[in-house]
Amino acid sequence: MARVVVSILAVGVLAVAAACTAPGTSANAPSQAPSYAAGLQPKLEQIAKDRLLTGAVVLVRSPELGDWTWQTGTRTYRGNDPVQVGDHVRVGSNTKTWTGTVILQLVGEGRLALDDPVSKYRPDVPNGQNITIAQLLDMRSGLANYTVDFDLNNQMDIYPTKVWKPEELLAKAFAMPPVATPGEKFFYSNTNTVLLGLIIEQLTGHPVAEEFRNRLFAPLGMNNTVMPDLSSTAIPDPHPRGYTYGTNVGTIDSLVLPPDVQAAAKTGEIVPMDVTDVNPSWGWTAGAGISTAEDLARWVEALGGGGLLTPDLQKQRLASVQAISPGDPASAGYGLALARFGHLYGHSGELPGYNSFMGYDPDRKITIVAWATPAPSVDGNGPAVELAKSVIGTLYG
Repeated sequence: MARVVVSILAVGVLAVAAACTAPGTSANAPSQAPSYAAGLQPKLEQIAKDRLLTGAVVLVRSPELGDWTWQTGTRTYRGNDPVQVGDHVRVGSNTKTWTGTVILQLVGEGRLALDDPVSKYRPDVPNGQNITIAQLLDMRSGLANYTVDFDLNNQMDIYPTKVWKPEELLAKAFAMPPVATPGEKFFYSNTNTVLLGLIIEQLTGHPVAEEFRNRLFAPLGMNNTVMPDLSSTAIPDPHPRGYTYGTNVGTIDSLVLPPDVQAAAKTGEIVPMDVTDVNPSWGWTAGAGISTAEDLARWVEALGGGGLLTPDLQKQRLASVQAISPGDPASAGYGLALARFGHLYGHSGELPGYNSFMGYDPDRKITIVAWATPAPSVDGNGPAVELAKSVIGTLYG
Protein backbone atom coordinates (compact mmCIF):
# COMPACT_ATOMS: atom_id res chain seq x y z
CA MET A 1 0.00 0.00 0.00
CA ALA A 2 3.03 2.27 0.06
CA ARG A 3 1.86 4.20 -2.95
CA VAL A 4 1.27 7.74 -1.69
CA VAL A 5 -1.61 8.06 -4.18
CA VAL A 6 -2.65 6.78 -7.51
CA SER A 7 -6.13 8.11 -6.88
CA ILE A 8 -5.69 11.14 -9.15
CA LEU A 9 -6.32 8.68 -11.96
CA ALA A 10 -9.77 7.85 -10.57
CA VAL A 11 -11.39 11.28 -10.84
CA GLY A 12 -12.79 12.12 -14.33
CA VAL A 13 -13.33 0.83 10.26
CA LEU A 14 -16.70 -0.20 9.47
CA ALA A 15 -19.24 2.60 9.50
CA VAL A 16 -22.44 0.71 8.67
CA ALA A 17 -23.88 0.34 12.17
CA ALA A 18 -25.55 3.46 13.48
CA ALA A 19 -23.93 2.88 16.84
CA CYS A 20 -20.50 3.06 15.22
CA THR A 21 -20.88 6.20 13.13
CA ALA A 22 -22.37 9.57 13.85
CA PRO A 23 -24.83 10.66 11.16
CA GLY A 24 -23.74 13.12 8.51
CA THR A 25 -24.02 16.70 9.69
CA SER A 26 -23.51 20.14 8.22
CA ALA A 27 -21.73 23.04 9.88
CA ASN A 28 -24.40 25.29 8.39
CA ALA A 29 -27.75 25.61 10.12
CA PRO A 30 -30.55 24.15 7.94
CA SER A 31 -31.85 27.62 7.06
CA GLN A 32 -28.36 28.64 5.92
CA ALA A 33 -27.42 25.57 3.91
CA PRO A 34 -27.06 26.25 0.18
CA SER A 35 -29.62 24.73 -2.15
CA TYR A 36 -27.28 22.03 -3.46
CA ALA A 37 -26.75 20.58 0.04
CA ALA A 38 -30.17 18.91 0.27
CA GLY A 39 -29.51 16.70 -2.73
CA LEU A 40 -25.80 16.20 -2.08
CA GLN A 41 -25.87 15.17 1.57
CA PRO A 42 -27.71 11.84 1.02
CA LYS A 43 -25.23 10.95 -1.73
CA LEU A 44 -22.30 11.58 0.58
CA GLU A 45 -23.91 9.55 3.36
CA GLN A 46 -24.42 6.64 0.97
CA ILE A 47 -20.76 6.77 -0.09
CA ALA A 48 -19.72 6.78 3.58
CA LYS A 49 -21.88 3.71 4.19
CA ASP A 50 -20.74 1.85 1.07
CA ARG A 51 -17.05 2.65 1.68
CA LEU A 52 -17.20 1.62 5.35
CA LEU A 53 -15.94 5.01 6.47
CA THR A 54 -15.03 5.63 10.07
CA GLY A 55 -14.92 9.38 9.48
CA ALA A 56 -14.96 11.91 6.66
CA VAL A 57 -15.13 15.66 6.02
CA VAL A 58 -16.17 17.63 2.93
CA LEU A 59 -15.67 21.39 2.58
CA VAL A 60 -17.12 23.46 -0.27
CA ARG A 61 -16.56 27.17 -0.91
CA SER A 62 -18.40 29.02 -3.65
CA PRO A 63 -19.32 32.73 -3.78
CA GLU A 64 -21.82 31.76 -6.47
CA LEU A 65 -23.48 28.70 -4.90
CA GLY A 66 -22.73 29.14 -1.20
CA ASP A 67 -20.30 27.61 1.31
CA TRP A 68 -21.02 24.28 2.99
CA THR A 69 -19.25 21.76 5.19
CA TRP A 70 -20.26 18.20 5.97
CA GLN A 71 -18.78 15.65 8.30
CA THR A 72 -19.68 12.12 9.26
CA GLY A 73 -18.42 9.50 11.66
CA THR A 74 -16.04 9.43 14.57
CA ARG A 75 -12.35 9.92 15.23
CA THR A 76 -11.90 6.30 16.30
CA TYR A 77 -13.31 3.03 15.02
CA ARG A 78 -16.58 2.39 16.86
CA GLY A 79 -15.90 5.48 18.93
CA ASN A 80 -18.11 8.31 20.18
CA ASP A 81 -16.01 11.42 19.43
CA PRO A 82 -17.27 12.91 16.14
CA VAL A 83 -14.82 14.14 13.51
CA GLN A 84 -14.61 17.89 12.96
CA VAL A 85 -13.69 20.11 10.02
CA GLY A 86 -10.62 21.33 11.94
CA ASP A 87 -9.15 17.85 12.43
CA HIS A 88 -5.57 17.18 11.27
CA VAL A 89 -4.95 14.36 8.79
CA ARG A 90 -2.09 12.99 6.72
CA VAL A 91 -2.56 14.44 3.23
CA GLY A 92 -0.32 12.13 1.19
CA SER A 93 0.54 13.32 -2.29
CA ASN A 94 -0.98 16.73 -1.82
CA THR A 95 2.49 17.27 -0.35
CA LYS A 96 3.85 17.09 -3.90
CA THR A 97 2.25 20.42 -4.70
CA TRP A 98 4.22 22.05 -1.86
CA THR A 99 7.46 20.59 -3.19
CA GLY A 100 6.69 21.61 -6.75
CA THR A 101 5.75 25.14 -5.75
CA VAL A 102 9.03 25.73 -3.93
CA ILE A 103 10.94 24.37 -6.94
CA LEU A 104 9.06 26.81 -9.18
CA GLN A 105 9.80 29.65 -6.77
CA LEU A 106 13.49 28.76 -7.05
CA VAL A 107 13.09 28.84 -10.84
CA GLY A 108 11.61 32.33 -10.50
CA GLU A 109 14.60 33.34 -8.39
CA GLY A 110 16.99 32.14 -11.10
CA ARG A 111 18.50 29.40 -8.92
CA LEU A 112 17.65 26.62 -11.36
CA ALA A 113 15.81 26.20 -14.67
CA LEU A 114 13.03 23.86 -15.76
CA ASP A 115 15.17 22.56 -18.60
CA ASP A 116 18.19 21.88 -16.38
CA PRO A 117 19.20 18.21 -16.40
CA VAL A 118 18.81 16.61 -12.99
CA SER A 119 22.40 15.39 -13.29
CA LYS A 120 23.47 19.00 -12.69
CA TYR A 121 22.33 18.54 -9.10
CA ARG A 122 22.37 14.77 -8.68
CA PRO A 123 25.02 13.05 -10.84
CA ASP A 124 23.94 9.65 -9.47
CA VAL A 125 20.51 9.66 -11.14
CA PRO A 126 20.37 7.00 -13.87
CA ASN A 127 20.21 8.73 -17.27
CA GLY A 128 20.06 11.99 -15.33
CA GLN A 129 21.73 13.96 -18.10
CA ASN A 130 18.58 13.37 -20.19
CA ILE A 131 16.00 14.03 -17.47
CA THR A 132 14.96 17.64 -16.86
CA ILE A 133 13.62 19.30 -13.73
CA ALA A 134 10.34 19.80 -15.60
CA GLN A 135 10.10 16.06 -16.26
CA LEU A 136 10.50 15.36 -12.55
CA LEU A 137 7.67 17.78 -11.84
CA ASP A 138 5.25 16.46 -14.48
CA MET A 139 5.95 12.73 -13.92
CA ARG A 140 7.54 12.15 -17.28
CA SER A 141 11.08 11.29 -16.17
CA GLY A 142 10.71 7.55 -16.69
CA LEU A 143 12.28 6.83 -13.30
CA ALA A 144 10.95 3.79 -11.42
CA ASN A 145 8.73 4.24 -8.38
CA TYR A 146 10.51 3.10 -5.20
CA THR A 147 7.21 2.53 -3.37
CA VAL A 148 6.58 -0.74 -5.21
CA ASP A 149 9.81 -2.20 -3.85
CA PHE A 150 9.06 -5.44 -1.95
CA ASP A 151 11.67 -4.87 0.75
CA LEU A 152 10.34 -1.41 1.56
CA ASN A 153 6.77 -2.69 1.84
CA ASN A 154 7.82 -5.71 3.87
CA GLN A 155 9.80 -3.59 6.31
CA MET A 156 6.90 -1.18 6.65
CA ASP A 157 4.68 -4.09 7.67
CA ILE A 158 7.24 -5.47 10.14
CA TYR A 159 8.73 -2.20 11.42
CA PRO A 160 6.01 0.44 10.96
CA THR A 161 7.90 3.13 12.91
CA LYS A 162 11.14 2.74 10.93
CA VAL A 163 12.69 6.04 9.87
CA TRP A 164 13.36 6.10 6.14
CA LYS A 165 15.99 8.52 4.87
CA PRO A 166 15.53 10.05 1.40
CA GLU A 167 18.79 8.55 0.18
CA GLU A 168 17.55 5.06 1.13
CA LEU A 169 14.44 5.61 -0.93
CA LEU A 170 16.42 6.79 -3.94
CA ALA A 171 18.79 3.84 -3.68
CA LYS A 172 15.83 1.50 -4.08
CA ALA A 173 14.53 3.48 -7.06
CA PHE A 174 17.89 3.67 -8.81
CA ALA A 175 18.33 -0.10 -8.47
CA MET A 176 15.22 -0.61 -10.61
CA PRO A 177 15.20 -0.37 -14.40
CA PRO A 178 13.56 2.75 -15.84
CA VAL A 179 9.96 2.39 -16.96
CA ALA A 180 10.32 4.66 -19.99
CA THR A 181 12.68 7.03 -21.75
CA PRO A 182 12.49 10.62 -20.45
CA GLY A 183 9.51 12.49 -21.88
CA GLU A 184 8.02 9.37 -23.45
CA LYS A 185 4.93 9.10 -21.26
CA PHE A 186 3.28 9.98 -17.96
CA PHE A 187 4.30 7.62 -15.16
CA TYR A 188 3.48 8.51 -11.57
CA SER A 189 6.62 8.00 -9.51
CA ASN A 190 7.29 9.24 -6.00
CA THR A 191 10.99 9.06 -6.83
CA ASN A 192 10.64 12.28 -8.81
CA THR A 193 9.39 14.31 -5.88
CA VAL A 194 11.88 12.92 -3.35
CA LEU A 195 14.62 14.04 -5.74
CA LEU A 196 13.06 17.50 -5.92
CA GLY A 197 12.97 17.70 -2.13
CA LEU A 198 16.70 17.00 -1.93
CA ILE A 199 17.36 19.60 -4.62
CA ILE A 200 15.45 22.18 -2.55
CA GLU A 201 17.66 21.45 0.44
CA GLN A 202 20.79 21.52 -1.72
CA LEU A 203 19.99 24.92 -3.23
CA THR A 204 18.68 26.63 -0.11
CA GLY A 205 20.89 25.04 2.53
CA HIS A 206 17.81 24.62 4.74
CA PRO A 207 15.61 21.67 5.72
CA VAL A 208 12.70 21.35 3.35
CA ALA A 209 10.23 21.70 6.26
CA GLU A 210 11.69 25.15 6.97
CA GLU A 211 11.34 26.18 3.33
CA PHE A 212 7.73 24.98 3.26
CA ARG A 213 6.93 26.86 6.44
CA ASN A 214 8.58 30.15 5.46
CA ARG A 215 7.64 30.19 1.79
CA LEU A 216 4.17 28.62 1.83
CA PHE A 217 2.48 27.98 5.17
CA ALA A 218 3.25 31.25 6.97
CA PRO A 219 2.35 33.59 4.07
CA LEU A 220 -1.00 31.84 3.61
CA GLY A 221 -1.82 31.55 7.30
CA MET A 222 -1.74 27.76 7.17
CA ASN A 223 -1.17 27.48 10.91
CA ASN A 224 -2.37 23.88 11.14
CA THR A 225 -0.15 22.47 8.41
CA VAL A 226 3.07 20.59 9.12
CA MET A 227 5.86 18.84 7.26
CA PRO A 228 6.93 16.38 9.99
CA ASP A 229 10.49 15.51 10.92
CA LEU A 230 11.68 12.19 9.56
CA SER A 231 11.56 10.62 13.02
CA SER A 232 8.08 11.87 13.89
CA THR A 233 5.00 9.64 13.84
CA ALA A 234 2.83 12.25 15.57
CA ILE A 235 -0.21 14.08 14.21
CA PRO A 236 -1.22 17.32 15.96
CA ASP A 237 -4.44 17.19 17.97
CA PRO A 238 -7.27 17.04 17.25
CA HIS A 239 -7.08 14.24 14.71
CA PRO A 240 -8.90 11.07 13.71
CA ARG A 241 -7.18 7.70 13.79
CA GLY A 242 -6.28 6.33 10.36
CA TYR A 243 -7.36 2.81 9.39
CA THR A 244 -6.87 0.33 6.58
CA TYR A 245 -7.80 -3.27 5.83
CA GLY A 246 -4.79 -4.36 3.75
CA THR A 247 -1.09 -4.81 4.40
CA ASN A 248 1.60 -3.07 2.38
CA VAL A 249 2.95 -6.30 0.88
CA GLY A 250 -0.56 -7.55 0.16
CA THR A 251 -1.39 -4.46 -1.89
CA ILE A 252 1.81 -3.92 -3.87
CA ASP A 253 0.24 -5.08 -7.11
CA SER A 254 -3.33 -3.95 -6.47
CA LEU A 255 -5.15 -1.94 -3.82
CA VAL A 256 -8.26 -4.05 -4.44
CA LEU A 257 -8.61 -6.62 -1.65
CA PRO A 258 -9.77 -10.21 -2.34
CA PRO A 259 -13.57 -10.67 -2.54
CA ASP A 260 -13.72 -12.69 0.68
CA VAL A 261 -11.88 -9.94 2.58
CA GLN A 262 -14.19 -7.30 1.14
CA ALA A 263 -17.21 -9.34 2.19
CA ALA A 264 -15.85 -9.91 5.70
CA ALA A 265 -15.16 -6.19 6.11
CA LYS A 266 -18.71 -5.32 5.08
CA THR A 267 -20.23 -7.76 7.57
CA GLY A 268 -17.89 -6.69 10.36
CA GLU A 269 -16.20 -10.10 10.61
CA ILE A 270 -12.85 -8.35 10.29
CA VAL A 271 -11.95 -4.93 11.65
CA PRO A 272 -9.55 -2.40 10.14
CA MET A 273 -5.96 -1.99 11.31
CA ASP A 274 -4.99 1.26 13.02
CA VAL A 275 -2.07 2.70 11.03
CA THR A 276 -2.14 6.21 12.47
CA ASP A 277 1.34 5.94 13.95
CA VAL A 278 3.12 4.43 10.96
CA ASN A 279 6.12 6.63 10.21
CA PRO A 280 5.40 8.58 6.99
CA SER A 281 9.08 9.27 6.27
CA TRP A 282 8.91 6.79 3.38
CA GLY A 283 6.78 9.40 1.59
CA TRP A 284 8.86 12.46 2.59
CA THR A 285 8.39 15.33 0.09
CA ALA A 286 6.20 13.08 -2.04
CA GLY A 287 3.62 12.49 0.67
CA ALA A 288 4.40 12.98 4.36
CA GLY A 289 2.52 16.25 4.96
CA ILE A 290 -0.18 16.91 7.56
CA SER A 291 -2.95 19.50 7.25
CA THR A 292 -6.64 20.27 7.81
CA ALA A 293 -9.52 20.75 5.41
CA GLU A 294 -9.52 24.49 6.00
CA ASP A 295 -5.77 24.83 5.42
CA LEU A 296 -5.97 22.70 2.29
CA ALA A 297 -8.68 25.03 1.02
CA ARG A 298 -6.39 28.03 1.55
CA TRP A 299 -3.60 26.18 -0.16
CA VAL A 300 -5.45 24.96 -3.23
CA GLU A 301 -6.95 28.41 -3.81
CA ALA A 302 -3.42 29.83 -3.99
CA LEU A 303 -2.25 26.85 -6.03
CA GLY A 304 -4.88 27.40 -8.71
CA GLY A 305 -5.50 31.10 -8.29
CA GLY A 306 -1.94 32.40 -8.00
CA GLY A 307 -0.04 34.57 -5.58
CA LEU A 308 2.90 32.33 -4.71
CA LEU A 309 4.56 32.39 -8.15
CA THR A 310 5.23 35.16 -10.63
CA PRO A 311 2.26 35.66 -12.97
CA ASP A 312 4.24 34.19 -15.89
CA LEU A 313 5.24 31.08 -13.94
CA GLN A 314 1.69 30.63 -12.65
CA LYS A 315 0.37 30.82 -16.19
CA GLN A 316 3.03 28.36 -17.35
CA ARG A 317 2.15 25.97 -14.54
CA LEU A 318 -1.55 25.88 -15.36
CA ALA A 319 -0.80 25.52 -19.07
CA SER A 320 1.57 22.59 -18.39
CA VAL A 321 -1.27 20.21 -17.54
CA GLN A 322 -1.72 17.44 -20.10
CA ALA A 323 -4.32 14.67 -20.22
CA ILE A 324 -3.04 11.56 -18.45
CA SER A 325 -4.78 9.27 -20.93
CA PRO A 326 -3.48 10.03 -24.45
CA GLY A 327 -6.29 10.65 -26.88
CA ASP A 328 -8.80 11.42 -24.11
CA PRO A 329 -8.77 15.16 -23.39
CA ALA A 330 -11.54 14.63 -20.80
CA SER A 331 -9.29 12.49 -18.60
CA ALA A 332 -7.63 13.84 -15.49
CA GLY A 333 -4.56 15.88 -16.33
CA TYR A 334 -1.14 16.40 -14.79
CA GLY A 335 1.49 19.09 -15.16
CA LEU A 336 4.15 20.79 -13.04
CA ALA A 337 3.28 19.10 -9.71
CA LEU A 338 -0.33 19.96 -10.37
CA ALA A 339 -3.35 17.88 -11.36
CA ARG A 340 -6.56 18.93 -13.07
CA PHE A 341 -9.97 17.33 -12.68
CA GLY A 342 -12.38 18.91 -15.14
CA HIS A 343 -12.42 22.61 -14.22
CA LEU A 344 -10.59 22.08 -10.92
CA TYR A 345 -6.85 22.37 -10.36
CA GLY A 346 -5.37 20.61 -7.34
CA HIS A 347 -4.27 17.13 -6.32
CA SER A 348 -5.25 14.12 -4.27
CA GLY A 349 -3.29 12.09 -1.77
CA GLU A 350 -3.20 8.84 0.12
CA LEU A 351 -1.13 7.21 2.78
CA PRO A 352 -2.39 4.04 4.44
CA GLY A 353 -5.23 5.21 6.65
CA TYR A 354 -6.04 8.56 5.04
CA ASN A 355 -7.26 9.68 1.62
CA SER A 356 -7.72 13.33 0.66
CA PHE A 357 -8.66 15.56 -2.28
CA MET A 358 -8.36 19.27 -2.97
CA GLY A 359 -9.48 21.20 -6.04
CA TYR A 360 -10.06 24.81 -7.08
CA ASP A 361 -11.78 26.30 -10.12
CA PRO A 362 -10.12 29.70 -10.74
CA ASP A 363 -12.92 30.80 -13.08
CA ARG A 364 -15.94 30.11 -10.84
CA LYS A 365 -13.94 30.36 -7.59
CA ILE A 366 -15.23 26.97 -6.42
CA THR A 367 -13.14 25.12 -3.81
CA ILE A 368 -13.69 21.45 -2.92
CA VAL A 369 -11.74 19.63 -0.19
CA ALA A 370 -12.42 16.17 1.22
CA TRP A 371 -10.71 13.61 3.44
CA ALA A 372 -11.73 10.20 4.72
CA THR A 373 -10.58 7.13 6.60
CA PRO A 374 -10.13 4.14 6.20
CA ALA A 375 -8.06 4.37 3.06
CA PRO A 376 -7.93 2.90 0.60
CA SER A 377 -11.42 1.44 0.48
CA VAL A 378 -11.58 -2.35 0.35
CA ASP A 379 -12.38 -2.08 -3.38
CA GLY A 380 -9.18 -0.12 -3.95
CA ASN A 381 -10.78 3.28 -4.47
CA GLY A 382 -9.87 6.48 -2.64
CA PRO A 383 -12.92 7.32 -0.50
CA ALA A 384 -12.25 11.06 -0.37
CA VAL A 385 -11.91 11.09 -4.15
CA GLU A 386 -15.29 9.35 -4.39
CA LEU A 387 -16.82 12.00 -2.12
CA ALA A 388 -15.24 14.76 -4.22
CA LYS A 389 -16.53 13.22 -7.44
CA SER A 390 -20.05 13.33 -6.03
CA VAL A 391 -19.63 17.00 -5.11
CA ILE A 392 -18.22 17.82 -8.54
CA GLY A 393 -21.09 16.00 -10.22
CA THR A 394 -23.63 17.97 -8.19
CA LEU A 395 -22.04 21.40 -8.65
CA TYR A 396 -21.16 20.99 -12.30
CA GLY A 397 -23.79 18.48 -13.44
